[in-house]
Amino acid sequence: MSACDYQLFVIGGGSGGVRAARIAASLGARVAIAESDRYGGTCVIRGCVPKKLLVYAAHFSEDFADAQGFGWTVPEAHLSWSKLIEAKNKEIGRLSAIYAKNLNGSQVTVMHGKARVLDAHTVEVNGQRIRAEHILVATGGKPFVPDVPGIEHAITSNEAFELPELPQRVLVVGGGYIAVEFAGIFKGLGSQVTLSYRGEQILRGFDDDVRAHLHDELVKKGMTVRLHDEVARIDKSSQGGLLVTFAGAAAESIEVDAVMYATGRVPNTKGLGLEEVGVALDSDDGVLVNALGQTNIPSIHAVGDVTHRIALTPVAIREGAALAQTLFGAKPVSADLTTVPTAVFSQPPIGTVGLTETQALVQYGEIDIYSARFRSMRHTLSGREERTLVKLIVDTASQRVLGAHMVGSDAPEIIQGLAIAIRMGARKDDFDATVALHPSAAEEFVTLRDKITRKKT
Repeated sequence: MSACDYQLFVIGGGSGGVRAARIAASLGARVAIAESDRYGGTCVIRGCVPKKLLVYAAHFSEDFADAQGFGWTVPEAHLSWSKLIEAKNKEIGRLSAIYAKNLNGSQVTVMHGKARVLDAHTVEVNGQRIRAEHILVATGGKPFVPDVPGIEHAITSNEAFELPELPQRVLVVGGGYIAVEFAGIFKGLGSQVTLSYRGEQILRGFDDDVRAHLHDELVKKGMTVRLHDEVARIDKSSQGGLLVTFAGAAAESIEVDAVMYATGRVPNTKGLGLEEVGVALDSDDGVLVNALGQTNIPSIHAVGDVTHRIALTPVAIREGAALAQTLFGAKPVSADLTTVPTAVFSQPPIGTVGLTETQALVQYGEIDIYSARFRSMRHTLSGREERTLVKLIVDTASQRVLGAHMVGSDAPEIIQGLAIAIRMGARKDDFDATVALHPSAAEEFVTLRDKITRKKT
């Protein structure tokens, strides 16, 4: 092989690619990175960060209402959507600039432009051919949009962050975490929201009690949730809105101002030249890699959402760091993804780590279930009927805690701490022996005593 310009060339300036580039450079490698959009990737530009900012904004409507129960007199509040989006854009711009600055500070060559893989050691950016010992594909994913008549009238999570005004009536199509999060955002900001999902219950893959509990809480908040439901077509209405017709004999229709599709995401592999050079992809165009992030072509690697595995920013970061250590460190490192905590910033939010009840039954055969539903102390004065769910799943034989799940205020913050204990193999008696922090919702996890034992049938 002829001399290389770089030891590592990274395609994609998101969380995984940036972490891999910076770690590799810190280990002495010559590194370059290319990004066709702003640096920061999905999480910073059109995902986790702007979504969480909008989630914060959406909470204020209930906070203002709840304040009255604590003696506050709050005047009628009004939302300025334009000011919210302007503030969000300012923060995103700041974070994106930090990503680029940190790369430059790490002695990584930063490029702007679309990269394409030409062979096992060559990429092309803006017409320039660059040779590299290793190529890392970290281009993330993008929203999947089904082929429905009138789909051109719909938006995805990408466009939702840049709407010129807040729609008064919104249909969110999908039942995953992005769908329920945006449904909560729109509802909290004042929109009338309908959530439509083709399955039997929202949040497929989560614990069944969590799914049912959140469904009930969404309905309590005034959201319409339609299950076993599919959109047949979308048309412009005579009133300037959108007329959505659902599948079924009745062909029922509703009129809304915006239709948002959140029906999953697909890997960003099109146009990268991967298939042409022989990189193996799965049936959904995700890059197939081994435990060390290597594709079937030894010099080409992939991390993050583009691999179509666990689509979470911290996972991409962990994979990127592990890959850099493997290629340029003392020994190969694989990312340990056995116990990954997950949050859904719905309203109320979800925090979960470890196995669901169904998964635990399949793997262990007999399990103990500890759970509680309660009204938090805050709502005893606010008058709100929101209830919190906490649940522990324990292996009957070893008494090891296999999973912890929560729906309620601060659930993600609480579950992060429990993830450490569960990853370390904590047993139920370790939880029982821990002194409760009172008064808090978190203390419920160490005071659960009533159990239900279930066996695989």
